[in-house]
Amino acid sequence: MQPIKNIKAVFFSPTGNTKRVVEQLSAQFSQKLSAPVEVDDFTLPAAHIDTRTYSSEDLVIFGVPTYAGRIPNKVLPFVQTLFKGNQTRTIAVVTFGNRSFDNSLSELHMELEKNNFSVIGAGAVVCKHAFAEVGIGRPDAADEERITAFADTIFKKLQQSGRPLSNASIKRNEELSAYYVPLGIDGKPVNFLKAKPVTDKAKCDNCGVCAAVCPMGSIDKNDVSLVPGICIKCQACIVHCHTKAKSFDDPLFLSHKAMLEQNYTRPAASEFFV
Repeated sequence: MQPIKNIKAVFFSPTGNTKRVVEQLSAQFSQKLSAPVEVDDFTLPAAHIDTRTYSSEDLVIFGVPTYAGRIPNKVLPFVQTLFKGNQTRTIAVVTFGNRSFDNSLSELHMELEKNNFSVIGAGAVVCKHAFAEVGIGRPDAADEERITAFADTIFKKLQQSGRPLSNASIKRNEELSAYYVPLGIDGKPVNFLKAKPVTDKAKCDNCGVCAAVCPMGSIDKNDVSLVPGICIKCQACIVHCHTKAKSFDDPLFLSHKAMLEQNYTRPAASEFFV
């Protein structure tokens, strides 16, 4: 088995949660293996073009957020087409906003294996929800300790067999379920696919950051109040707006947000598989 010479931190992370978890793991393996970390942030449109190929001497920590219980549907094609392995040892990571990661981790595992990555470990880490006030403060100190313990276990595995992780051990069906259907505060399904952020022009100073951080490149750079492209509700424009000029006012979106805040205050558990 080839020794690991490089750590590759690969992630899609509009609000920074997935980035934080992947970089924490990458730093730990960099120290353990005395190997440099190379970051491949494929969040923005410019990173959605070129195919990357990884070698058997790389350790890839690959992270995506969970949207509606799966890999975000607009991100899935990037995962499927932009990354190629060569029996590259890989740790699959998903983050989720305190509801459930459902099939997202199993789906990521399967897609990576299809592209010749050898997944040796997987983790689903609770973070603050992208738009609901749940999961606040996560990952917390207990999560951080479990992430460190997970890294220690994977390191020992690398020193021994490096055996790939079977998808069955992630405790999710290989037949992926449909995307989670959002519910409103009344418990009935809601559809806010067409919802887009609005701009308070009294607060907006036209800095352009919202357009620059949009993963879909959907915000008009010349008039940031316009969103001609698709919106995946990632909240990057809201999180990065320093004047708090961006928000969502769609009633169905807000009803789902209220439902999450009413029903998912209990602390969900991060889960790890080796």
